[in-house]
Amino acid sequence: MRYHWAMSTSLERLNKEIIACRKCPRLVAWREEVGRVKRRAYRDQEYWAKPVPGFGDPQARILIVGLAPGAHGSNRTGRAFTGDASGGFLYPALYKAGFANQPEAVSRDDGLQLNDVYITAVARCAPPDNKPSLDELNNCQPYLERELEILKPKVIVCLGRIAFERILKMRGLRIADYKFSHGAVFGLKSATLLCSYHPSRQNTSTKRLTVEMFDEVWSKARDLLEE
Repeated sequence: MRYHWAMSTSLERLNKEIIACRKCPRLVAWREEVGRVKRRAYRDQEYWAKPVPGFGDPQARILIVGLAPGAHGSNRTGRAFTGDASGGFLYPALYKAGFANQPEAVSRDDGLQLNDVYITAVARCAPPDNKPSLDELNNCQPYLERELEILKPKVIVCLGRIAFERILKMRGLRIADYKFSHGAVFGLKSATLLCSYHPSRQNTSTKRLTVEMFDEVWSKARDLLEE
C-alpha cells in the first residue's frame, strides 16, 4: 500500500512539472493559439492548451507510448487520447481487453479508469501538423524517462514508429538493428516492446489499422504480462 502511495505521489509530482513546462517556444505558441481560436464545434468550450500529462493506473505493468496530443483532442480536453478520433479507436479496444472500465473518453471527468495501463507520449504539447521537431522530442524525453523509472513497466506498447524509435534511443540501442512493424515484439533487458500502428484517423480510415489488428495487440499485451 505504501509503495502504491509513493508511486502515485511521484507521478502526481511529475505531472505537475509537465503541465507547467514551457521549454519549447514553438509548441507553447501553437497550443495556446489553438486554444484561443478553437474549432467551431468546440467554440463554447474552454481548451486545456497546456502540456498533457500521463494518465492511468499508477501500478500499471503496461505503458502505452503515443506521439503527441491532438490540437482539438487532448489539447482541448487535457487528457491523453480524449475527445478525438484516435481515442475513439483506442479506448474501445482497451475496454474490450479489460484494461479500461468504459469504451468512451470525452472529458477529464467522464469517469474513465484504466487498469494495469498507463498512457503517455513522446511529446506533451500539440505540435503543428502533428510533427514535433527533434529538439522538441529531446526536451520532452526526461519526462518519459522518469515515468519509466517510476512505473518500471513489464510491457511498453509503442503506438507508431516515432514512439518506437524514441524508446530504443533512450535505451541506447541502434535503431537500425530493430525493424518497426505492426505486432512486432522485442525483448529488452528491462521490458518487452510491442509495436502497433498509431490509431490515427489516417491509419484507421485507410484500413492500414483495423479493429481486428488493434485487438490482437492488446491480446498479445495480455499474454506478455502472463509470461
